[in-house]
Amino acid sequence: MAGFNGFGGGMQMQQLMKQAQAMQEKMQKQKEELEASVFSATSGGGMVELKMNGKRELVALKIKPEVVDASDIEMLEDLIIAAVNDANAQIDKQIASSMPNIPGGFF
Repeated sequence: MAGFNGFGGGMQMQQLMKQAQAMQEKMQKQKEELEASVFSATSGGGMVELKMNGKRELVALKIKPEVVDASDIEMLEDLIIAAVNDANAQIDKQIASSMPNIPGGFF
């Protein structure tokens, strides 16, 4: 028999399966490392500081008292949004640099 869909037989198919399994294990390890990482971000010159893990969960938030102004809550909201977006951009950059050959990523 000529082979299985051009793979050249059972031995080559086994090798392909081993490679696929090794790649899957590597991707899982990278995902676990990313999820355990903590990313720090600030906005407003350090007025808002936060930490986010690789699962994109907010794990810490500090707001300097002088930025809290009851008459300007919108500014505080904007600072928090900016810091969250910064942390998310750091996570995206880490994903792109550690997993450049995975189409569409896995997050």
